[in-house]
Amino acid sequence: MNKDTIWDWQSVFPAPAKLNLFLHVVGRRADGYHLLQTLFRFIDYGDRLSFSPRTDGAVVLTTPLPGVPPETDLTVRAARLLQSETGCSKGVDICLEKHLPLGGGLGGGSSDAATVLLALNHLWQLGLPRQRLQEIGLTLGADVPVFVFGRNAFAEGVGEALQAVVVPPAWYVVLEPPVQVPTVAIFGAPELKRDTTPMHAGDWQPGVGGNDLEPVAVARFPIVAEHLRWLETFGNARMSGSGACVFAEFADRASGEAVVCQCPAHMRGWLASGLELHPLYPLAT
Repeated sequence: MNKDTIWDWQSVFPAPAKLNLFLHVVGRRADGYHLLQTLFRFIDYGDRLSFSPRTDGAVVLTTPLPGVPPETDLTVRAARLLQSETGCSKGVDICLEKHLPLGGGLGGGSSDAATVLLALNHLWQLGLPRQRLQEIGLTLGADVPVFVFGRNAFAEGVGEALQAVVVPPAWYVVLEPPVQVPTVAIFGAPELKRDTTPMHAGDWQPGVGGNDLEPVAVARFPIVAEHLRWLETFGNARMSGSGACVFAEFADRASGEAVVCQCPAHMRGWLASGLELHPLYPLAT
């Protein structure tokens, strides 16, 4: 999609995945929330959403996820929050085409929520600025604001303090271990390292930093360790977010495709290019 794309009710709106190119836990607030530093990179792979207007004010998810009550789904919550924040009486049917795994560390639910906020702000002609949408998104989850922000970003705090970063072009092989890793369990682990020395955003460069959550997830979920070990034979592999997905960076498409072609039959892997901007970046100012 380019900046001249016309987004309307007939459009299919992308919700791209994110990778954490590094993720450090640098402290903890008095309320128990962890203080983080991370580099969010958008990639050209993710979920897709479409919308149909309703005249009764209802918000209906027409494609509910197994085991997730629609009332608690982030897409429904995002739409209803947008209604309540603006006094909007318009309704919508939401169709979610899910590709990103639940509990995978790729930001799927957060990305879906951000796409709902961006798309409905545009389709309902509400006119909320990007910063206000980010603030609304933060009440839904710590990763939602960066997807609304729309640019690869160095993030601090609980993930809401964002600075845009230019990330060089790259391709990423991503493996999806068949397990959902509960974020709460990883952050609640007593052995989690919580005192990594903070870095300045300007000091980050590709390859710098690790993932402080990775040792905890690897120890508790052997299947994640197995996928990580296999991918490490081809380069510097690491886990995204709190897991379970792991990834490695490659300079060109051919190198990444060669790795995917060697993926064992019991492992699911795919290749995606890094994005400069979120595809829906032009929808907000």
